[in-house]
Amino acid sequence: MKVRRARGWLTALALFLVCPGISVASEYPSGETQAKEYRLWYRNYDSPPIRALVALALDKTPEYGSYRITRTPEMAQGRVVRELERQRSKLVDLANVATSSEREESLQAIPIPIDGGLLGLRVCVVLKESLPRFKGIRSLGNLQEAGIRIGQGAHWPDSAILQVNGVNVVTHSRYEILFRMLENHRFDCFARGVSEVMFDLKLENNPDFVIEPDLLLAYPMPSYFFVNRHDHETAHRLQLGMERAIFDGSFGTYLDQYYGQTINELNLHSRNVLVLENPYLTEESQAIGSRTLLELRRRIRKLSAPKGASYSNPES
Repeated sequence: MKVRRARGWLTALALFLVCPGISVASEYPSGETQAKEYRLWYRNYDSPPIRALVALALDKTPEYGSYRITRTPEMAQGRVVRELERQRSKLVDLANVATSSEREESLQAIPIPIDGGLLGLRVCVVLKESLPRFKGIRSLGNLQEAGIRIGQGAHWPDSAILQVNGVNVVTHSRYEILFRMLENHRFDCFARGVSEVMFDLKLENNPDFVIEPDLLLAYPMPSYFFVNRHDHETAHRLQLGMERAIFDGSFGTYLDQYYGQTINELNLHSRNVLVLENPYLTEESQAIGSRTLLELRRRIRKLSAPKGASYSNPES
C-alpha cells in the first residue's frame, strides 16, 4: 500500500519567506502516559528544524493519539537506511534523508520536500586559508580545472550526483569525521545544504571553518521523511499532518522561522549558481525536485537579486 502522493506542497513554497515565525508545540503532551514512541534518527533529532517539523506533523494529527519523539543511537546514514528496511527494527522508526529511486523502492517515502527544496542548494564549508582557491570559479569546468575536491558522505545521494557531473569527490561513512578530514586538507569543500550549514557550523564552533561566499551548487534533490514500507500508520500520519500544515499556512511559517534568516545571511541571490543534473530520481521525484528548485531560485531572484547576478545556466 502506497501513501498517496502529496498535492499542494507548492502552496507552502508560495508562503516561503513571507509568514511571521511561530513556536512549534511540544512533542510531550502533558499528562500522557501511553504516548506512542517515534524513534527519530539521531542526526534529525539533533537538528532543531527537522525535529520541530516531525512535532508539527504529529501535532496536526491528534486523532492518532499522543506521542513522544526519542533519539536513536548514533549510526551512519547507510546504517539507518538499512535499519528502516527491516520490518521490525528495534532502533529507528523514521528518518529524514535525501531521496533516490533506490530509497523509494526499498522504503516508504512521504513525498513532500521537508525544507522546501533547500537541501538541493549547496554551499561550500572551507578552511579560511583555502578561500583564494575558489576565486574566479564560475562553471563546473572551472571547478574541475582548479582541482577542487568536495567531501561528502559515502552513502549520501550527493556523492553519486557530484561524481556523475565530473566533480572530484572524497567520501567517508561518518558525518562527523568529514569535518576532521576538511581540517586536515583531505578535501577542499564540504558541500552542505543551505538548510543545514548554519546549524553545522554552530555545532562545530571552529573559527577556521567559513562558508565560501560566491558559489552555489544546485541540483534537484528532494529531502523526504522515510519509514519502513510496511509502516502505513506512521506514513499516513506524517503525510496527513504535513498536508494540514501546508494548507493552514503553518508549514510556510515553519520554513520562514527556521530558514528565512539563513537564506538572507548566505546571500543566495548574489552567488554564481552551478547547475548539476541528478539522474538518480524517480520520475515523480524528478518533477518535484525540478519544480521546487525552480520555484526557490525564482523566489530568491524576485525578492533580492541585484542587477548583474550571474548564473551558469541561464535557461534553468
